[in-house]
Amino acid sequence: MPPVSGGAAVDWAESERTAGLVFPADYREFVETYDGGEIDAYLSVSTPPAPGSPCGDLLDGVDSAPGYLEESGTLLSAGTLPPSLPFAHLGHGDVAFSLCEDTPGDWRVAVLQRQVAYGASPWVVFDGGMASFCVAVLTGEASPLGARLSEEDRHEFVGRR
Repeated sequence: MPPVSGGAAVDWAESERTAGLVFPADYREFVETYDGGEIDAYLSVSTPPAPGSPCGDLLDGVDSAPGYLEESGTLLSAGTLPPSLPFAHLGHGDVAFSLCEDTPGDWRVAVLQRQVAYGASPWVVFDGGMASFCVAVLTGEASPLGARLSEEDRHEFVGRR
């Protein structure tokens, strides 16, 4: 259930101009409905700058994202790295990036895992957008990135406002 306080009032045109990207509809809808915050004290979602939102640090990571992605030339089969946007952090310090490929509705998610076995790739690519990624992480379907956090199909969102 969305918070009573509502979502963030983001100036999408300004944020997209600053980022040089058009944000996908599922991300925009999430931010407009919920704002930024944490789901099950495990998945923390950032927003673009918005009045009254302390989660407005999304655009701070745009410049550093390519550096993270360049660490793994084998991340994508095409070998070229698309622009990326770090939109969420997971409970173990992992960072979820939207891979800004083609049209915004087709963006996949790449996760930089902070703890992996020696020699293993720290990257996991999820073939879905932000909303389907969040659901998969919270239900344990995106193993090893998440675990079923609730035996019920209920999850708690805590906004930072």
